[in-house]
Amino acid sequence: MQNQSLNPSGPENEHIVENRELSIWEALIPVVLLMAMLAYNIFFADGEVFGEYSNQIILLIGGVFAAIVGLFNKSSLKTMIQEVWENLKSVFIPIMILFLVGALAGTWLVSGIIPAMVFYGLQVLSPSIFLPASVVIAAIISIATGSSWTTSATVGIALVGIGTALGIPTGMIAGAVISGAYFGDKMSPLSDTTNLAPAMAGTDLFTHIKYMAFTTVPTILITLTVFTIISFNIDTTGKADISGLLRTIETTFTISPYLFIVPGVVILLILLKTKPLIALGVGVGLAAIFAMIFQTDVLATLHESEVTALFNSIFTDTEIVTDNEKLNKLFSAGGMKGMLWTIYLICCAMVFGGIMDGIGALARITKSLLAIASSVFGLFSSTVLSCIGLNAIASDQYLAIVIPGKMFKKAYQDKKLAPENLSRTLEDSGTVTSVLIPWNTCGAYQSGVLGVHTGDYFMYAIFNWLSPITTLIFAGFNIKIRQLVAKVKTK
Repeated sequence: MQNQSLNPSGPENEHIVENRELSIWEALIPVVLLMAMLAYNIFFADGEVFGEYSNQIILLIGGVFAAIVGLFNKSSLKTMIQEVWENLKSVFIPIMILFLVGALAGTWLVSGIIPAMVFYGLQVLSPSIFLPASVVIAAIISIATGSSWTTSATVGIALVGIGTALGIPTGMIAGAVISGAYFGDKMSPLSDTTNLAPAMAGTDLFTHIKYMAFTTVPTILITLTVFTIISFNIDTTGKADISGLLRTIETTFTISPYLFIVPGVVILLILLKTKPLIALGVGVGLAAIFAMIFQTDVLATLHESEVTALFNSIFTDTEIVTDNEKLNKLFSAGGMKGMLWTIYLICCAMVFGGIMDGIGALARITKSLLAIASSVFGLFSSTVLSCIGLNAIASDQYLAIVIPGKMFKKAYQDKKLAPENLSRTLEDSGTVTSVLIPWNTCGAYQSGVLGVHTGDYFMYAIFNWLSPITTLIFAGFNIKIRQLVAKVKTK
């Protein structure tokens, strides 16, 4: 998903801890407590039962309960700490990417890149086609880069800005961007999860992609149809207000097509398979230079020192005040500081997931699901539930692919099912649903980058929640369920 391996030895080599002393009911205790606390925080305490960092604290409390359960079942504290440490190491690169994305948002704002994207985008993308167009644009970029994360950090930010200026709810825009980005990510041979799933199942990459198209293409077509219908039925600010927005942008910033050189260079570097940290770092550096060239007046309004204004845009809050309230909200960025909430959430989720893995709870839950898979449909259903459950419990999409992939591989063979059935199901339920979980690394990242809460875009991330439903429909009606073919030896 992030288009790189986060585990130094490769996600496919992830060690799965098993604990025979632990029963399924004991394994579920921390999960039930965690879900109950999160539900109370969301529905009854407005997300602040423990203050600003309530979700983070709840994840840590869940980790403590998991550790207690593990100690009562002969789990080693050393193993728990080791698994937590491995989890934290695995998210080091994503955390660095998040910091750079915060810096990118700030520098692309003060340099006029984001305002220029909004300025030209308002004149090209009308409200009637905006949402389906966003799906298509995000899908194209994601197929080319193999990364939904990169797509959101570049065109995703711009599309949210343009759509907000058009008066389209941010949840809808983010849902469209995420739907397109994850479609492209799934179907791109450059994506790490698209390579990981067939490696776990025992098939090859291009067989996996071709077979995955059977469920993925209908799902994206339904998604595009729904967004087209929504686009024709939503109230927007209309064309009358756009002229005022354009005028305000022009008077506040120096708008020039030359500003697109910076995002163009970043996308080119990504297409050339440059490491994301380098590509995003170049984007920040170039944006700072362009700000000094094109936006000296903007920098002067932010601070008497242009260099200090640039440093603030990278590290702290930046607010550019205009005569339009809608644009004032759009033309603000939190820099690296604005990413801290998301980073803390990811770290706390890794602590909970690491302890759950260390006590053997993840393996126990997956095995229990496997035990009830007596029919072919039951096997597919168990795989889907396992992937979605691990996205919520382990807070990591890689574990949501690796653990079910290893656990269910033999069961698919026993049912005489080709391995691409498993690899497709892992992607249809593990890869795409990660972004729907607020404390999962993907959900936290997308929410932080796009500036839209997971709850706001959940129902509009149509492709993501529809994908596991589609794969179950195909399994239930025995559509495109490939059987193992016995190899005939020839003399």
